[in-house]
Amino acid sequence: MKVVAVYSTKGGVGKTTAAVNLAWEASQSFRVLLWDLDTQGASSYLLEVKAKIRGGIDSLVSGKMVAGDAIRPTPHPNLDILPADDSYREIELVFDAAKNSTRRIEKVLDSLGERYDVVILDCPPGASLVAENAVQAADVVVVPLVPSPLSLRSLDQVAAIVAEAAQPTPVIGFLSMVDRRKAAHRVAAESLHRENTTVSDILVPSTVIVERMGAARAPVATYAPNSEAAQAYEKLWKRIAGIAKVKHPKRKR
Repeated sequence: MKVVAVYSTKGGVGKTTAAVNLAWEASQSFRVLLWDLDTQGASSYLLEVKAKIRGGIDSLVSGKMVAGDAIRPTPHPNLDILPADDSYREIELVFDAAKNSTRRIEKVLDSLGERYDVVILDCPPGASLVAENAVQAADVVVVPLVPSPLSLRSLDQVAAIVAEAAQPTPVIGFLSMVDRRKAAHRVAAESLHRENTTVSDILVPSTVIVERMGAARAPVATYAPNSEAAQAYEKLWKRIAGIAKVKHPKRKR
């Protein structure tokens, strides 16, 4: 099982949008779990899943609830979700009080290795204990970047958190919400991936097609498969899968 953390220290950069679309792209070939770690529960909403965990996040982290019992199916084949509910507002305190506080996500996922090929973590923004947990568990950290000169600052902040993890984890950045009508966006799109090898050349455009996710409550490729945005997420997932070396496991017949 490979774990992909979609994370940024900055909010409003298209993180949840990326997590949902990458999870759907991965589900076309693999068994996928999306863990919604954001207190807003946006991934849960977009995938039409009621945000409710019996006993809350404390029961999940403490082991009182088996992780599999909290997982819910989505309308999309091979794509399940571990939803966020109101109890996630206390997630920092729950992690902090737990033994081995930076490895709680790993602990929860340990029991799911035979059930899923890929886990996508939709992380909350900011530098937090949840972020440390996600980075610790991840095989790849994916960082959405708004196209501006300050983009690399948030990437550097993520890289610093990754550098403190027990083992080095690859980081891949991509430009999100790119509006080529804006000069600053065009410059960033043309130069950032050349200035920093961590930034890929993959661009997700700012478009009403992506904005429609909120109304459609579905990944972009399900209603606009030929759009530039859908093709960008498909390309990004293939890049991530290559970095993480995602492979189909040998299953018992």
